[in-house]
Amino acid sequence: MLNYVISGNGHEKLVLLHGFMENIMVWEEMEQRLSKDFTIIRIDLPGHGLSKIYGEIHTMELNADEIKKVTDKLKLEKFHILGHSMGGYTALAFADKFPETLKSLTLFFSTYFADDDEKKEQRRKSFKVIKDAFPHYVNAAIPNLFNENEKDILEGKIELAKEIALSTKPEGVLAAVKGMIERTDKSHVLSNFEGKILVIAGKHDHAVKTEVTIKNLPDKTNIKSYLLDCGHNGQLEKPTICAEIINTELLHNLPKNLVF
Repeated sequence: MLNYVISGNGHEKLVLLHGFMENIMVWEEMEQRLSKDFTIIRIDLPGHGLSKIYGEIHTMELNADEIKKVTDKLKLEKFHILGHSMGGYTALAFADKFPETLKSLTLFFSTYFADDDEKKEQRRKSFKVIKDAFPHYVNAAIPNLFNENEKDILEGKIELAKEIALSTKPEGVLAAVKGMIERTDKSHVLSNFEGKILVIAGKHDHAVKTEVTIKNLPDKTNIKSYLLDCGHNGQLEKPTICAEIINTELLHNLPKNLVF
């Protein structure tokens, strides 16, 4: 079973899914700011953190099935799921397969679109570098995920992200890249899902097509989007505002003094 950690004892259950070359450590700063009305379940995705590698390709559907094993073990019936980047792709696959289990779906610096041909080719070209020069791949890729206008003040966060990425097994990274190439468009999930949908995006995020993602959101009353002045890693760049948005939007029926 996937590695997971539980914190808090709030009545609302929130599952946090990290992104590519990350693990449960990326949530620590933001988690401290989340409402005490949440019980938080942080999960290491396949091939990341302390979770095992399942095969040569980790599809988003495989990830979703493994997440379901954890939520079943914990007897979670109606809960919130939030995914960062690749975690968002996994959350979409989960919502597609198991919508009846969810109260809300949050795409956190992620997208519901599949990779276009150019992005798929970029991922394929990365195979050899990941195999032969993984530290170089990490050192080149990670800084580009942060707001380039604030790299001087984000230096410590960038180094933390590099450290977490370097702790990931290259075989797990490769399996994830191959799985992301194979993922399909999940626009229908947003159209069909009846629970709350929250989209939090970054103005300076070059890892996903933020503008296109927000522009093409279905015009539904259950969908809310926020565009922040940051890059791809809001949980590290803007943990306070991200937590406040999550608290407000997912717990909006609670009295205000219980939210913050």
